[in-house]
Amino acid sequence: MKLEQTKIASYLNTKVSVLNRIEPFFQAPFHSHPELELVYVKESYGKRIIGNSVMPFEPGDMVFLGSDIPHVWLNDEKYYQGIEDLKANSIVVYFHKDIFGPTFYELKETQKINELFFQAGKGISIIGKTNKQIAKKLEKLVSKKDFEVIVGLFEILSILSESQDTIYINDEIYSLMQKDSKVDRLSEVFQYVNKNYKKNISLEEIAAVANMTRTSFCRMFRIKAKKNFVDYLHEIRISNACKLLLESDKSMSEIAYECGYKTASNFNKLFKKVKGITPSDFKNNAKVSFATDYKD
Repeated sequence: MKLEQTKIASYLNTKVSVLNRIEPFFQAPFHSHPELELVYVKESYGKRIIGNSVMPFEPGDMVFLGSDIPHVWLNDEKYYQGIEDLKANSIVVYFHKDIFGPTFYELKETQKINELFFQAGKGISIIGKTNKQIAKKLEKLVSKKDFEVIVGLFEILSILSESQDTIYINDEIYSLMQKDSKVDRLSEVFQYVNKNYKKNISLEEIAAVANMTRTSFCRMFRIKAKKNFVDYLHEIRISNACKLLLESDKSMSEIAYECGYKTASNFNKLFKKVKGITPSDFKNNAKVSFATDYKD
């Protein structure tokens, strides 16, 4: 999966863009751009790759990305099967940092905005009350025009700069110095696992995808992803298993097989290692939680 470097401002002929995208699936390739980006997923499921992080996304997922962070949203397989009722719906805001001008960033009152933009180099996941508050403002921002867009954007950034409802997506600030072949190789690996987690993937096979020796690949993956490849593969499989447990009535054996495990016992063991509870307990807890929420 080759990284594409783009310039959103040039393509859209504006330095601030607010788009409400409704597509069969998210179609943007693995790419980066100098503009900062705020993404709010309204509909669809899948996995997002941001820098070295691969995480599932679902409706309500919201992230703020700094300049030049490689990223892509990959929908679950069923979104590519032409099912009419499935849509990838999101609100996306692109803007260039220089829209506020250099003097703006020298002000004492804007230091929190400065810090927000700096930390956005790690990618920021927005959760909790702040997520809901910004979601409402984004819904309104879509219909605004001209200077109202700038005012609305600034309100959102002000809220975000003061919020504690944030989680850094990567441990380090992404920089231009990190744009090397290893980033592209890691992205190829993420894409390959996303499509092939159901089958057995050996270290030799995945190293070949990255065009590296097994030893070099294991070292590179551990440094970049902060975990070894086998643990990462189990996390992806268990993440998909959780979704099946919540959304289907399939047996444990069927779910185990669909997620790449040959036996239910091995699936149970690894599920508990990743999640801390058994698959059965996970499903039962979800039912209890749903019943309680419904009653309330």
